[in-house]
Amino acid sequence: MDFRSDNTAGASLPILEALAQANNGNAAAYGEDDLSLAVEARIADLFECDASVFLMATGTAANAIALAAMIPPWGAVFCHPQSHINLDECGAPEFYTGGAKLMVLPDRDGKIAVADIEVASTRLSHGVHNVQPAAISLTQSAETGRVYHPGELRHFANFAHVAGLKLHMDGARFANALVRLGCTPAEASWKAGVDILCFGASKNGAFAAEAIVCFDPALADTIAFRRKRGGHLFSKMRLLAAQFDAYLTDDLWLDNARHANAMATRLAAGLVTVPGASLAYPTEANEVFIALPQVIITRLEDDGAQFYHWGGKNSPVLRLVCAFNTAPEDVDAFISLARKHGSG
Repeated sequence: MDFRSDNTAGASLPILEALAQANNGNAAAYGEDDLSLAVEARIADLFECDASVFLMATGTAANAIALAAMIPPWGAVFCHPQSHINLDECGAPEFYTGGAKLMVLPDRDGKIAVADIEVASTRLSHGVHNVQPAAISLTQSAETGRVYHPGELRHFANFAHVAGLKLHMDGARFANALVRLGCTPAEASWKAGVDILCFGASKNGAFAAEAIVCFDPALADTIAFRRKRGGHLFSKMRLLAAQFDAYLTDDLWLDNARHANAMATRLAAGLVTVPGASLAYPTEANEVFIALPQVIITRLEDDGAQFYHWGGKNSPVLRLVCAFNTAPEDVDAFISLARKHGSG
C-alpha cells in the first residue's frame, strides 16, 4: 500500500514498448529526428493551435526555463505556498531567471486568489527598489489536489494581461485535472489565457517526459536557446519523443489519469467514514488530503502503509496519492485497516 506519490509508480507498458521501438537503428540527434518533430507537431495539434513545443525530461527544468522566458531577473512571480516552484525545485526558478523573486500568496482552500495578487502588487510600487510584478504561476492540478476551472483561469488571465503579467501553468498533473474538468486541452490552457503550459507526463505513466508548450510566439524565441544553455537539450531526443508518442496514442494519458482519479475518489469516500476523519481539501484529482487521529496513523504505519504527512512529520493530515497503476485492492485494504484501527 504505497500512496507516497505518483512518482513512485513505474512507467506504463506501452511507453516502455515505444522506447524499445524508438531505440532501434540510428536517427538524427538533438531533436532533429522525424519522431521528435512529429511529436512536437502532434502536441501542438492536441492543443488546437500553432504552439511552440519543447521536449524536456524533468518538470523542474520545464518550469524554470519557461519562467526564465517569461520574466526579467527583477520580476516577481506570484504563486501558492505549496507550489513546486516555491518548495520543491531547489531554487531552480530563481537560478534560471537570474534572480527573479517568488511572491508567495495565502492558501485559499488549496488555491490562490486574484484579490491577493492585487494586494501584493500594490506593495511593489517603490520603483527600482522593488521587484516588479511579472507573472502568475498556477499548478494544474494543484499540489493540494484542487483543480482550477476554465472560468477561474480566465479570471487570472484577464487580470494578468491587463496588468502586463504573464500566466504560467505547471501542468505536472494536467491530465488529472483535464479528466476532472471534462474539457479540451485547449479550453484548459490557451483558450483560458495561459501563456505557457509545462505539460507533464512523468507522474502519469511516462519514464521521463515533459514539454514546454508555448502559446505566445513572442515568448518562444528564447526557449530553444535557454534549453540548450541550461543543459536540457538531449542528444537522443527521440527517446523523450517516443514516450509522448505512446502517451497520447489511444488516449493512454487520459485513461491513466481517469484511473488515478477514480482510485483517489474511492479512497476519499471510504476514509471519510472512519471515526475522527476529515478531508483537508476536496478530492478533485488523484490526491487525497485527510486528517486522521494519530493512533490510526501510527497503526497504519505499523501495518506497512506508505504515505507522507502533509505539513511535517507529526502532522495529522496525510497526503495520499493514487497513480495509473494503483490497485483497487490496495485502496480497499487501506480503508479497511483505517476503519479497524478507528473502531478499536
